[in-house]
Amino acid sequence: MTGPTTTYADDEQLVAALRRGDERAFAWVLDEYDARLRRLARTFVSTDAVADEVVQETWLGVVRGLTRFEGRSSLKTWIYQILMNTARTRAVKEQRSLPFSSVAGGEAGDGGWVGAFDPERFRTSGEWAGWWAVPPRPWEPDEQTERAEVLALVRDAINGLPGNQRVVMSLRDIDGWTSEEVCNVLGITQTNQRVILHRARARVRAALDPHLQVADV
Repeated sequence: MTGPTTTYADDEQLVAALRRGDERAFAWVLDEYDARLRRLARTFVSTDAVADEVVQETWLGVVRGLTRFEGRSSLKTWIYQILMNTARTRAVKEQRSLPFSSVAGGEAGDGGWVGAFDPERFRTSGEWAGWWAVPPRPWEPDEQTERAEVLALVRDAINGLPGNQRVVMSLRDIDGWTSEEVCNVLGITQTNQRVILHRARARVRAALDPHLQVADV
């Protein structure tokens, strides 16, 4: 069975179709967002099964709330906001709450480090202070590591991020959201978003570095 091929010119057309109970519209929305919602939900909760429950509750919330949707945000943002609220509720039950509003001033356990490399790799004194003490070597993942292994390393690195960073990096770098979209759905400022994303990318870069660097000759 092939996926839905119907496309919609804008949110107004899609919402109207959903409110009419158009099965093709529902199929399109599910095909477009279901897997992405599940991936995002998984950043909040501890198991795939709970993430599935969060997504199911989200779709129920979407169906129940369609008549109240006023178009103040995009339909995508609205759906993700329902997912976020549902996931946060479940996260609180699992004691995995994510305090986005507190990120700008630093995250618990990050030690204040926001660079892509450990500060110990830079010179701290003398004429060359601030320059490399231990410079990075180039990556050659195609020659050193199979593609599946690289993807597994990336996935593990992202899963090991603090919760706020997992969410922002998933939306920006995996789902391709703009910074404005991320800020809208998470209710954070552009500054917070930039700080979180920078820290996430830096941590992933540092986690992958030992595996993908070219060995010394």
